[in-house]
Amino acid sequence: MTQPDHIQAYWQAFLDSLKNEVHLAVYEAWSFGDSAEMADRLGALVKAGIKTATAGLAWEYEHDGVSLPQAGGYSVILDGAGMPLCIIQTTEVSLKPFQEVDAQFAYDEGEGDRSLAYWRQVHWQFFSRVCSAINRLPQEDMPVVCERFRLVYGLDK
Repeated sequence: MTQPDHIQAYWQAFLDSLKNEVHLAVYEAWSFGDSAEMADRLGALVKAGIKTATAGLAWEYEHDGVSLPQAGGYSVILDGAGMPLCIIQTTEVSLKPFQEVDAQFAYDEGEGDRSLAYWRQVHWQFFSRVCSAINRLPQEDMPVVCERFRLVYGLDK
């Protein structure tokens, strides 16, 4: 899919920063969450180097006909207004039932107090909204896409 000019320009600035390294043409552009406020808040955590993981519902990928993220893939992270904030590279992707997501993953997501209890509370609420939108019922064993990433461009100084 062709990206808007401002996103393509941001991607090109990243490529230019690589100097003589291999230039990649494939990337995704997306924002975290389901609201502009959430996109801004979570994107800021990524830029600050706090958020190094994210979770999605496998059922949503399936419903939308979208492939799961792949290790090595790049993403331009957008703010709530659709403007580029930073670029991440996926380092690891695993699929786990909701109740098997562990405390280390919750911590790496960087949200709230970074506890597993907080992660389960806010992700159950979020995944319940996703389930409602795709006509599914949330379940303790619903498949969660656990993605780890590293910030490669746009780090806050």
